[in-house]
Amino acid sequence: MTITETRDEEKVVLAVEGRVDTNTSPELQDSILKAFQKGNYLELDFAELDYISSAGLRALLLGHKTAMSKGGSMVICHVNEDVMEIFEDTGFSDVFEIE
Repeated sequence: MTITETRDEEKVVLAVEGRVDTNTSPELQDSILKAFQKGNYLELDFAELDYISSAGLRALLLGHKTAMSKGGSMVICHVNEDVMEIFEDTGFSDVFEIE
């Protein structure tokens, strides 16, 4: 998994590439929490994400809760069909803001 961070005046964007699983989810979680230290608005670009496991979903849930506690937002964008199916099957498509 590779995470590339970019920032503009309004938000932090994390582009996630590869697979998020038990081994890589701590890195994703750490990147999300660090992004919220820099601002209240986070965009996760999943255009190059191939797979996300339940451990990755937990990292996203922590990010969502962090955004809510800061009065900010976390948006997930460019989700491919396979990853979207995981979100839908687990009910997380109703929890996260997905564009």
